[in-house]
Amino acid sequence: MTFSITTWNINSVRLRMPIVEQFLVRYKPDVLCLQETKCPNGEFPLKPLKALGYEHVIIHGQKGYHGVAIASKLPLTEDHRQDYCGIGDARHISGIIKVGSRKIRLHNFYVPAGGDEPDRTINPKFGHKLDFIEEMKALSADGVPGTSSILVGDLNIAPLENDVWSHKQLLKIVSHTPVETEGMLEIMKKGNWLDLMRLNVPETEKIYTWWSYRAKDWEAANRGRRLDHIWSSQDLGPSLDRIEILREARGWNRPSDHVPVTAHFKF
Repeated sequence: MTFSITTWNINSVRLRMPIVEQFLVRYKPDVLCLQETKCPNGEFPLKPLKALGYEHVIIHGQKGYHGVAIASKLPLTEDHRQDYCGIGDARHISGIIKVGSRKIRLHNFYVPAGGDEPDRTINPKFGHKLDFIEEMKALSADGVPGTSSILVGDLNIAPLENDVWSHKQLLKIVSHTPVETEGMLEIMKKGNWLDLMRLNVPETEKIYTWWSYRAKDWEAANRGRRLDHIWSSQDLGPSLDRIEILREARGWNRPSDHVPVTAHFKF
């Protein structure tokens, strides 16, 4: 039995629904997790997803900001929305999916970007990000006996040296500062999470999932970062077949600055 799950910060689901459809028609993952949908629940474009076989959709959105959604070909149950930092942002959603005899809790996150200045005393957005990271440390991959876990999303942190185009030049840039990267690694350690994107790719090899809109030629500059992640409970590691990062999607018509990342499993 095979199973695939894609994570993609779409940067406005209504604006970019054409490329979402293009992706789903061509690649057909079993589950699609979107972040930064920027859409109230009542205005979410359900029809095109259901027309392509994604009949099970859970959403947590808000007008103009944030927003996460899970669209699945398989039934989703026990949906939950966690209000991290208690300010009402739509940044987390989860649900239970059954793949054969396996029961898996899927978490979809959109972690705050953190603004431009890595100093919480002058930048409240950075403080919010650090508080969010702190609360995530309580999330365990082994939370419920008999239930595996997969966590995906735009976590807005590139934790390893080769998750960015230049470790030295980005040490003081939000998304790669030591306080953020150490915080993310602690989330993984405390929660017993497995970094599936690095499971079969050595830390010496570059991995990017995001290229800035600010670059005149993103492909030539290739100044990327790995901001999008797929983690799992330890028991799913042996079933991982491969990870695909669809770099070409960054060059599609009216693209997001993030590209789809898909984990393929064989059970």
